[in-house]
Amino acid sequence: MTAIAIFGAGGKMGTRLARNLKGSRFDVRHVEVSDAGQAKLKAELGLDCVPVDQALSGAQVVVLAVPDTAIGKVASGIVSKLAPGTIVVILDAAAPFAGHLPERADITYFVTHPCHPPIFNDETDMAAKKDHFGGIAAKQHIVSALMQGPEEHYAIGEGVAKTIWAPVMRSHRVTVEQMAILEPGLSETVCASLLVVMNQALEECVKRGVPEQAARDFLLGHMNVLGAVIFKEVDGVFSDACNKAIEFGIPALMRDDWKRVFEPEEIAESIRRIT
Repeated sequence: MTAIAIFGAGGKMGTRLARNLKGSRFDVRHVEVSDAGQAKLKAELGLDCVPVDQALSGAQVVVLAVPDTAIGKVASGIVSKLAPGTIVVILDAAAPFAGHLPERADITYFVTHPCHPPIFNDETDMAAKKDHFGGIAAKQHIVSALMQGPEEHYAIGEGVAKTIWAPVMRSHRVTVEQMAILEPGLSETVCASLLVVMNQALEECVKRGVPEQAARDFLLGHMNVLGAVIFKEVDGVFSDACNKAIEFGIPALMRDDWKRVFEPEEIAESIRRIT
């Protein structure tokens, strides 16, 4: 069995991963520094934690399920203990992109991140419909990158990724730089910001007298049908009135140079702020 040491196993993300790794084909060792995290892992999954040296002894894979701001510190604290050829799995591109991983040429850095369950899906089970984050019941796609290390380690890393993010549909291979464009660029700077604006627009409608539930139902319903047309989930077109509203709406809402958020220096600055 491939031995995996998971650091931060009692945290929010670590518990999700530990749940999916439990009963898998991997030999898993759990590391958690906080008493609360250890207690949570024991209470929810019946799992015990072990000391760092015991977890790393013979481990072929080390998963860092810790916050972006702690990746560099945790990695630096264990890198000298790793055997050559160890695969270190990081769950977000931010810290690797920012250069926070310690330099060591004889270990592998593998980065993976979930796409989360898509809005347009074929889920019929209610538990899957309610699993918006993924990794529990709803199917999702994932992205992964081999930052450094031998090519054969990609398949091993991807096998771990498909287990911790299960159930997985498509598994995309990208670079760390491309993953950084996707997050924070596409998913947070653009998508999350625009969704916040949409919610603010809903609140503005309510302030202007529209019943709140009516405004919410109207917006979410239109997000569904408009999104289906825009992202080609259906073969449809907008009305002339809708196209005209879009033509005038985009310049009113967006700066002419808004795509600068995808420039390398902007991505780097965005990551610097969160790491």
